[in-house]
Amino acid sequence: MGIYWHDILDSTNNEAYRHIDSANDFDVWAAKFQTEGRGQKGNKWESSAGENLTFSILARPVVIKAEKQFLVSQCVALGIVDYLRMNSLEAFIKWPNDIYTGDKKICGILIEHYLSSDTLSVSIIGIGINLNQIRFSSDAPNPTSLFLETGVKRDPENELKSVISCIKPYFDKIYLQPDGEVAKEIEERYRQQMYLLDKKVRYQECSTGKIFQGTIKGVDKSACLILQREDGSLRSYAFKEIRYLL
Repeated sequence: MGIYWHDILDSTNNEAYRHIDSANDFDVWAAKFQTEGRGQKGNKWESSAGENLTFSILARPVVIKAEKQFLVSQCVALGIVDYLRMNSLEAFIKWPNDIYTGDKKICGILIEHYLSSDTLSVSIIGIGINLNQIRFSSDAPNPTSLFLETGVKRDPENELKSVISCIKPYFDKIYLQPDGEVAKEIEERYRQQMYLLDKKVRYQECSTGKIFQGTIKGVDKSACLILQREDGSLRSYAFKEIRYLL
């Protein structure tokens, strides 16, 4: 495992992909600034130069079946929650891949999987954690940073090592036992750490515009969000099929 810092990159996920054939499991590429940083579904990730953590991990989770690929996301999200809580912040996972403290977004995750037959061969895991940024110029509704929440400035290089040390143990566990009890424990811990779990809030169906109240109950086997509707029925939603109305 190596960590490779750059002053500027197009995106750390792109840089990891450029090393896809030669990289070791859990090699990491980090940049002080990205010119083409990406979020989910093509969204742009805003980060001021040198103030935050923007990095990508190249993992080789070859023991994980393609149908269980959401385990990678769960391992990463739980590691980041552990890191934030180690820094005295309450943190929760806003399905599928954002990390919130209170009602504010402090971290985003973008994962790109590559398959070999019915198993994963490579997962490129892009992570952006707001460390020291004070002002956000994009139209993101609710960003925050560790500095804004705690008043403490942090060195990105030191913090990167700390974040990796929180994420890697989850992968070590899942590599040893990709099925069975370990996977179930990770899936259940992810469920318990979900933002707004068991709380009734308003949602909007993106296809119809219909607004309804629902309660998050977890995720299904396809990594879709399970909501309990007002009539007590359960329904699963894929990413971008619903919007939170907070």
